[in-house]
Amino acid sequence: MSSAYAALGVERLALLLALSLFFGFAFEQFYADRPRRPGGVRTFPLLALAGAALYLLEPRYGAAFVGGLLVLGGWIYAYIERRSSDENPPESNLVVPVCNLLAYSLGPLALTQPFWLCIAVTVAAVLLLGGRRPLHEWVQRVPKQDILTAAQFLILVGVVLPVLAGEPPIPYTSITPFGVWLAVVAVSSISYASYLLQQFVFPGGGTLLMSVLGGLYSSTATTVVLARRARDAGMTPEIEAGIVAATAMMYLRILAICALFSLSLGRVLALPLLGLAAASALLAAFRLRAASAPTQSPALSNPLQIPTALIFALAFVAISAIATLAERHWGAAGIYALAGIVGVTDIDPFVLSLAQGGAAGVGLTTAASAIVIAASSNDVLKAIYSLAFAGRSGAKIPALMLVALAALGVAIAVFLIR
Repeated sequence: MSSAYAALGVERLALLLALSLFFGFAFEQFYADRPRRPGGVRTFPLLALAGAALYLLEPRYGAAFVGGLLVLGGWIYAYIERRSSDENPPESNLVVPVCNLLAYSLGPLALTQPFWLCIAVTVAAVLLLGGRRPLHEWVQRVPKQDILTAAQFLILVGVVLPVLAGEPPIPYTSITPFGVWLAVVAVSSISYASYLLQQFVFPGGGTLLMSVLGGLYSSTATTVVLARRARDAGMTPEIEAGIVAATAMMYLRILAICALFSLSLGRVLALPLLGLAAASALLAAFRLRAASAPTQSPALSNPLQIPTALIFALAFVAISAIATLAERHWGAAGIYALAGIVGVTDIDPFVLSLAQGGAAGVGLTTAASAIVIAASSNDVLKAIYSLAFAGRSGAKIPALMLVALAALGVAIAVFLIR
């Protein structure tokens, strides 16, 4: 038994030396232009060994380690005070001392924690050191509003969602508050990921690429933006293709959401929605053949906002309750009628309500048919938007394509019902 403990101790000591040497080597490389800086390939291993030895002297409360930490902190304080009084103080006045503190803390970390955690902490520190310049450049590129939006997304996922866990179902529905907010998080995640791709991965993409990404979170909003642009600058084959391509992504988004919350419903919808997406893609490709050089992408606003999420949640609950009442009083016909109505608004709450079983008593076939009907109704709405914002002459081709897709969707829904 003692030999096993000894072997484990040797492994942890070897890991500590390797990580502290690696950290010190990287530190010296990144600060090679600063000769008067504490720390490096010799100092960091010594600090790590000192931290480990002081921790082993009194591991229960770590008093010896804390004492050494106070001594190190006093030395770091003197270093900061001295460097701050220089005529040209260094830009990273705190990074160097923090690296020394981290090297000292590697000792007890390597002795008590799993190997992967020690390696992860060291590698993360090295990556942060090496990414100093690109990180600062990235900060300058990111608008302040996007940082606030990221904070809102973290609130949606990390605060509200856990708080709602375990709550009873909402009256007149079979869904729980946790299920409602999980649906909000799912849709918001797709929307936010699409927006980030547009902003930071493909910022200079053409109209078609941005239309595809925009369709991931709102094909209706993308259609409106493209139609308004066509009204101002004239309709082009690329804009026409973008309107239809955004609808193709709507079908794929609906399928992904349904499969996420109900795999059985996703199986029923797979062939119809993939077929509609393929038909949309073929129509978009047909119009794209007549396009000239790619044009500048349309500007789409950030879709992730707390008020938007709250409205979505309220709509989700309301549609679930209405769908339950419609099924109870009028059966499947009531669900189909509701599907046609909600298509002129945001269809995601309706789709999620059926996918989560929010409307009690609705079978898989009825739910699948209703979702296809809602998507077809939304296609008609987008055709109307295209004509309204771009003009009858300019938007005639994409409007006809959207109506054709709606007719194909209704035909598929009728086939599913039978």
